[in-house]
Amino acid sequence: MIYLDNHATTAVDPRVLEAMLPWFSDKYGNAASRGHRFGWEAEKAVDLARRRVAHLCGAGAREIAFTSGATEADNLAIKGAMEAARAKGKHVVTVATEHKAVLDTVKHLERQGCLATVLLPRPDGQIDLDALAAALRPDTVLVSVMYANNEIGTVQPVAEIGALCHERGVFFHCDAVQAFGKIPIDVERDHIDLMSLSAHKMYGPKGVGALYVRKRNPRVQIAAQIDGGGHESGMRSGTLNVPGIVGFGEASGWCSKEMEEEAAWETTLRDRLLHGLQAAVEGVEVNGTMEHRLPGNLNVSFAGVDAESLLIALPDVALSTGSACTSATVEPSHVLKALGLSRDRAHSSVRFGIGRFNTAEEIEEVIGKVAAAVRKLRAMLPAGLDSFVV
Repeated sequence: MIYLDNHATTAVDPRVLEAMLPWFSDKYGNAASRGHRFGWEAEKAVDLARRRVAHLCGAGAREIAFTSGATEADNLAIKGAMEAARAKGKHVVTVATEHKAVLDTVKHLERQGCLATVLLPRPDGQIDLDALAAALRPDTVLVSVMYANNEIGTVQPVAEIGALCHERGVFFHCDAVQAFGKIPIDVERDHIDLMSLSAHKMYGPKGVGALYVRKRNPRVQIAAQIDGGGHESGMRSGTLNVPGIVGFGEASGWCSKEMEEEAAWETTLRDRLLHGLQAAVEGVEVNGTMEHRLPGNLNVSFAGVDAESLLIALPDVALSTGSACTSATVEPSHVLKALGLSRDRAHSSVRFGIGRFNTAEEIEEVIGKVAAAVRKLRAMLPAGLDSFVV
């Protein structure tokens, strides 16, 4: 089985697993237990992980609050910021290509009386900065734009977005789940006020994430969404997942050391995959920009081929047609629809997610398997490829 779905999740790096294992057995203390060595050890391990996560994005350790994952972090950031700034206004701005954890949270706020502006991206997937500027109002509290898209890999002009928000006195939330550990992030350079993170997209464990909350220039206040003990500086109550947090910190440490080399390798494999597919079959179209893109992402449409049928025809290659969080729906990707793609092209799109453990040999094998499957599926069409618009 060849795994090319690293945007859905990644394997836990063996080095990360090794660091986590003692915290399931011998070192099982509660990080909030202050009266004995077991608790002290756990608290010390959490503090180290907090520093490692913060270091990877240029934040202070006290600005990192651990959560159960990015979905909780998105909810806490958006709901918490809007609730805390209720006196200023009730308007939020986001983009139609955001993850459902952001879009559904914004819809929830609308049902509670907030007002939302959802911007369409440009055809390449990037936000239109002029449209964003025009959408900001005196009562705008928050702008939420993801760092890199989970389906098409488009990297947004985050620093420019953040600078615009700060000029207007608006908080900037960034879902950086797909970018964290893959490309350089600096919350000061990028003017980010709130940022959602997840361990399992960067070779850490599932079930743990974090929210960066800016402490100064400006200081961001958020209202807790889970009460019950005042953990994580009062922002997120609940017993800390010490093994998971240790794994998150360890994964962050390795990304700090290996990010540049890993990004170059994934870019090489991605370009090899694209050129190989385009040479092997006709009608391969890239979705999103290739200029501003995550190193390991490739989202392409195969004209005349239903993507779900293609995945079925490739039982030993793990791919997806879009976000794992929306894979149960038969509707075309909301991201591809927002780019203006036709329904047929959206339904013919496949996401390849290249990761740390993929090899050049695997990429060559996948090119051959995908090309053979595409040719077979097209041969089954009554009128062949010519009846489809590429």
